[in-house]
Parts: sequence; structure tokens; C-alpha cells
Amino acid sequence: MAKTTDAPSPAEIITAAIIDRLDAGVRPWVKPWRPGLGGRPLRVTGEPYRGINCFWLWLVAEGAGYHSRTWMTFKQADALGGKVRQGERSEIAIFYKSYSKAVASSVTGVTTDELRRVLRSYAVFNADQIEGAL
Repeated sequence: MAKTTDAPSPAEIITAAIIDRLDAGVRPWVKPWRPGLGGRPLRVTGEPYRGINCFWLWLVAEGAGYHSRTWMTFKQADALGGKVRQGERSEIAIFYKSYSKAVASSVTGVTTDELRRVLRSYAVFNADQIEGAL
């Protein structure tokens, strides 16, 4: 049975934030970073985010006043000896991957490559929300 929920999807959350900014007269895609942040948002590993995560995490950092470019999951913060501050809320990051998989037909036995896609969201915290990490 499919799980139903009233929680908004990541697409709805991001779209609503963009519309709110537009309604406020701000074009969030025009220089969506503050001087001093120094570039694209980074994973805790130092790898820069790509795609919608760049735009989204810039938008979130700007709105929250974060000074760090680095984002991490709860588990990553814990592994680094850090702790998410009491009352801090996570933001979403998007994971997307496409790949092909060899699949044999149960009827004919013929193997074909099937394109598959994975789209998930996960919770991240800015390094400014973490005590004792980095």
C-alpha cells in the first residue's frame, strides 16, 4: 500500500521559496551569494554541489544568514565530532542519478539494458548550525 502524506515534496518546497522571493521583488538567480562566501556550496568532503542544490543552498544560506559554504548530514557531523545545535532545522538536498541495468525478460529470456533513475532528497545542515565540527 502506498504511503500518503500531507508533507510537501522537495520540488514544492523549492518552488514555493522561489515564488516567495519573486513576490518580494527579488530575482533569486541573480547573484544568489553574498560576498565572502566564495563560491558554490560544498559538501563536507569539499566537493561542490551541482545543479539545483547549488541554487537552493545559496538561497537558503542567504535567507538564514549563514557564513559557511559547507553542508553536511547529521551523521557526517557526528562522525566529525560535531553536534547539531538544539532547535536547528535541516534543509533538503537533492540526489539524482541515472544508470542502466541489464534486465532479462521473464517471457523471452532476452537481456536488454534498461534505463533507471533515482531521485531522493536528504537532510543537510550548514556548518554554522554545528558545534564542534570542522
